[in-house]
Amino acid sequence: MPTSGAPLRVLVLGAGFGGLEVSSRLSAALGDDVHVTLIDQNDAFVFGFSKLDVMFGRHTMDEVRLPYRDAARSNLEFRQESVRAIDPDRKRVVTSGGTYDADILVIALGADLAPEATPGLLEGGHEFYSPEAAAGLTQVLQEFRGGDVVIGVLGGFFKCPPAPYETAFMLHDFLTRNSLRDASRISIVTPMPKPIPISAEVSTAILDLLDERDIRHSHATWITAVDPGDGILHIKDGGTMPYDLFLAVPVHIAPPVVVDSGLTDEGWIAVDPATLVTKWPDVYAVGDITSAPVPRAGVIAEGEARTVADVILHQLRGGDPPPPFAGAITCYVEMGDDTVGKADVNFLSGPAPTASYTPPSLAVAEEKSEFAAARRARWFSGATGPTR
Repeated sequence: MPTSGAPLRVLVLGAGFGGLEVSSRLSAALGDDVHVTLIDQNDAFVFGFSKLDVMFGRHTMDEVRLPYRDAARSNLEFRQESVRAIDPDRKRVVTSGGTYDADILVIALGADLAPEATPGLLEGGHEFYSPEAAAGLTQVLQEFRGGDVVIGVLGGFFKCPPAPYETAFMLHDFLTRNSLRDASRISIVTPMPKPIPISAEVSTAILDLLDERDIRHSHATWITAVDPGDGILHIKDGGTMPYDLFLAVPVHIAPPVVVDSGLTDEGWIAVDPATLVTKWPDVYAVGDITSAPVPRAGVIAEGEARTVADVILHQLRGGDPPPPFAGAITCYVEMGDDTVGKADVNFLSGPAPTASYTPPSLAVAEEKSEFAAARRARWFSGATGPTR
C-alpha cells in the first residue's frame, strides 16, 4: 500500500470489459486518493458483439471503435503499450514504454487467439473473433456466391459461448437477403455438448431456432485440421466434412507474457473465485485469463472487476466486507430478424448454476442497446457511437 499521503497506485493490464470496469470504478470512488494506470496494446475498445455487426455490414469498424483516450480522467491515465514482463512478487511491470511499480496490480489481459494451433486454418479458413478479422470478412461475405459454410469451434474454452450461434442466425439472414440461402448449407460444429450447458431451456430454444432455419449442428464434435486443397475439415473421430467457407473460433491460449511470468497454473491464472485475488497479495486477475469456474465472457469479466473494486475499497475503508463474486450475469443473444433473446444466469450463488430465458424480441434488442450505451457512458467520457 502507498506511503502516507501518496495516492494509491493501481496498475491495470488490459482494457477490455474487466480492465475498463475496475479502472472506472476505482477512479470514480477514490478521487485524488488513487492514480490508475490502464495499459493496453490497442488504441480503442470494441464490444465483442460489435464484431458481428461489422462482419455482416451493419456498421463499419470506425463506427464501433471507442478510443481509449476518452476513458482518461484526472486520476486515470491510459497508456498504449505492450506488456513485456510481469513480476507479481514486486508488482512491477515492464512494457514497451517503460517500467511501472504498483501498490495493486490487476491483470485483465484476456485470452489470445491461436489460429496456428489448428493445422491448415491460416491457409484455408477465417477466424472471426478478432476485430481485424471480422472486418476483413465483410468483403469475403459480399463475394460469397453460395456453398457449404461451416462455423467451427476449435477449442474447449472460448469467449462468449453464444457467439457461434449468433453468427449462424445472422449468416442465415444475410444469405436470405442476398438470395443465396437456397444455394447454401450452414453447419455449426462444436466440442460443446449443447449450446448453453447449464440451461436446457436456453439450449433447446437455440436448437429449435437452428432447426427452423435448417442450420445443421454437430455438438461434442472436434475439428482437428483444415485441408484447403480438398476443401474438407478433419474430425477427431476420423470423419470429414466438406466446406466452401470456414468461419472459425480459434483455439484460445493465455498470452505468452503471462505464462512466462510464472502466473499460470495449467494454462490460466488461478484466483480465489470469491475475491479474484491470485496467489500473490494485492495482485488480482479478472476475465478470460483466469481459471475461475465461470464461462469466458465480457459480462463475466465486468462482474469480476466490480468485485475486485469492492474488495479494494473495503481494504482501504473498512466496514462490512463485500459479498463474494456471484457469477450473476445477463447474456444477450442475437437470434435473427434483428431480434435478441437473453439468459439471466447465476453460476456461483447456489449449489448449481441457474438460468432463466427470455425469448427473442425487438424489445430485448433495445435492452441490449441500452446495455451498451450505459457502458459507453460509464467508461468513456462523452463517447458516442451506434446503439447496436
